Amino acid sequence: MPDTSLIILVVVLALTFDFINGFHDTANAIATCVSTRAIRPGVAIIGTAVLNFLGAMISTGVAKTIGGDIVTSASMINEVI
Repeated sequence: MPDTSLIILVVVLALTFDFINGFHDTANAIATCVSTRAIRPGVAIIGTAVLNFLGAMISTGVAKTIGGDIVTSASMINEVI
């Protein structure tokens, strides 16, 4: 049984990474519309936050690709070189 404190640490680190990564995604996504003054910064940030959250909750395409196409199960790995 894994140590509970290790699991908590991994979850906290994953959430921290996701939070920091969101700063970069938001800035890249709204830079053009805010710099051209097509939309106010506050509205753009709130919109991006809502849409990023919905995208993470609704879409599972990236997780399916990583879990099914990139990472293979240990039983499928051929150890003969």
